Amino acid sequence: MTARSIAACGALLAAVPALADQRTRSTDWTLTLGVEGRVLPQFEGSRNDVLRPVPVFSFRRAGTPQRFRSPRDGGGAALIDNGPFKFGPAIKVKLPRKESEDVALRGLGNVDWTLEAGGFAEFWPSDWLRTRLELRQGFGGHKGLAGDLSADLVVPLTERLTLSGGPRLSATNAAAVSPYYSITSGQSAASGLPVYSAGGGLKSWGAGAQVSYQIDPGWRSYWFIEYEQLAGDAAKSPLVTQRGSINQIQVGIGITRSFDIPGLW
Repeated sequence: MTARSIAACGALLAAVPALADQRTRSTDWTLTLGVEGRVLPQFEGSRNDVLRPVPVFSFRRAGTPQRFRSPRDGGGAALIDNGPFKFGPAIKVKLPRKESEDVALRGLGNVDWTLEAGGFAEFWPSDWLRTRLELRQGFGGHKGLAGDLSADLVVPLTERLTLSGGPRLSATNAAAVSPYYSITSGQSAASGLPVYSAGGGLKSWGAGAQVSYQIDPGWRSYWFIEYEQLAGDAAKSPLVTQRGSINQIQVGIGITRSFDIPGLW
């Protein structure tokens, strides 16, 4: 994905609100759409990086304040919002892994797209601290269960500029980690890597930081860095130890546009 493509996505975000304004019913929801340009590992466990676009979306009740979002959050909506407690659905999409993308993957076959669907729970012990838990079930490339736990200090530096960051943990069961880190006997013969069976448990730990700037009530831009170190069976996979790295870093820049839409239900 080139810078021209990312710019085209930004232009599309600007056009969508015009369509939403052609409504006859009362507005009940605020939709946030955006796009990020991320430099991230070529595949999970890779030592090589690639630039990719990542879509961003979320819903909130119209008239409610824009909620804090970390780059690790899945898309979704807070259907239950009781002050410091928030609950709702969460969705993430994992890109396919193709062995033609990197010589390190030769002989390991492809892993299809995965839709991870589930829910999230947020708790704000104070105005400057957010904790969040996501649990998602995979459909497609993996059919396992994945979970993310994070905490973020959220510090407004000015009226428009906000600094945030904190620790992250990720865990999966065997069905979620195996397609990416296990090596079957057939894959071993084709790739030269030893046979390996990856089990579930702690998958990674790390930390992230973000700087967010509210351009106007609708537009927001942000810059971020996320670091995670693979752990458990993922870190011990021969794909990682012989051809990759346990250190995984993502950096990126994003822009979002929020606008009201007619009630969905």
